[in-house]
Amino acid sequence: MDITCRTPILVLSGNSHPELTKLICQRLDVPIANCSVLHNTSRETQVEIKQTVRARDVYIVQTGTKNVNDDIMELLILAYACKTSCARSIVGVIPYLPYCKQSKMRKRGCVVSRLLADMIQKSGFTQLITMDLRYKEIQGFYSFPVDNLRASSYLIQYIRESIPDYRNSVIVSKNANSVKRASSYAERLQLPLAVIHGEEKLAEHDTDDGRTSPPLVDSGTESITSLHVGSRITHIDVHNLPVLIPKEKPPLHVVGDVGGKIAIVVDDLIDEVESYVSVAELLHDCGAYKVFVVATHGLLSKDAPQLIQDSYIDEVIVTNTVPHDVQKLQCSKIRTVDVSVLFAEAIRRIHNRESMSYLFRHITTTD
Repeated sequence: MDITCRTPILVLSGNSHPELTKLICQRLDVPIANCSVLHNTSRETQVEIKQTVRARDVYIVQTGTKNVNDDIMELLILAYACKTSCARSIVGVIPYLPYCKQSKMRKRGCVVSRLLADMIQKSGFTQLITMDLRYKEIQGFYSFPVDNLRASSYLIQYIRESIPDYRNSVIVSKNANSVKRASSYAERLQLPLAVIHGEEKLAEHDTDDGRTSPPLVDSGTESITSLHVGSRITHIDVHNLPVLIPKEKPPLHVVGDVGGKIAIVVDDLIDEVESYVSVAELLHDCGAYKVFVVATHGLLSKDAPQLIQDSYIDEVIVTNTVPHDVQKLQCSKIRTVDVSVLFAEAIRRIHNRESMSYLFRHITTTD
């Protein structure tokens, strides 16, 4: 790619995904900047940038992996080192943004994505480039631009070119939360849509933490609305409050016809795969003769490769936003789609002060 701009470009890389950084720099035809990111014996992160960054536009490539906390500290320290060395601008290229699943309040926890956003802003970043945020509202946590690129066009191209007889396929949403994404794929590929509905075992399940227990009521005060002692209210009769009926989901079943078809399950992130294995078994029992799983980010944690290898899943198709070379050695069903050209083009456009709208053409909010 031809890069012409008044200020030179500088691409730094953390330790999370050096292969992706190399691909991006090859497409930009620029070298990777000389810097070292090390962990000493006490596991503290040490960064040394071995060339000047003064008045330079710096792009730091770092993604989220299973060593997520090390990845975050490397990212923050790299950015702060550039900030204190008078870099002109600091753009974070974070293909998979860590902690994006923790962007909602759960019980007595916190919104970790907001905390991470504050840390990223304080470290000196001026802009972020990421891909397929799990919740797009995360962009609102930042006070500077966040470009959320989409991998759907690359994954759809792979489906058209690499899945034989894809016209005899059906797009499957693993749950109700993925219906919009699956519907977008189905409309672009002009394929029917099916939805998995019912109860499934979730990694994050509700446990009784004491908040659901009824208040203690003395037998002598059951008919009293409230009991005042001085200025304090010591008792309120809560038995007249309406009772919230708990949800009861039916067993897993398929809404739609998958008999004699290729089932393509669409999602944004594959981490633990037990639920996908269950869905693949259900689809197979309902008549699907092949099952493909398509997602942007492939973390594939724990024993995911072995579970995929032993399941009814024929292929797992993910992009290279997260490194998974080790998982591919353990499982022959994992396929990788290269999206480095999209990040390279985004960097080129930002560096040359060009519009980013071309990268989002025909992209809807549901993608």
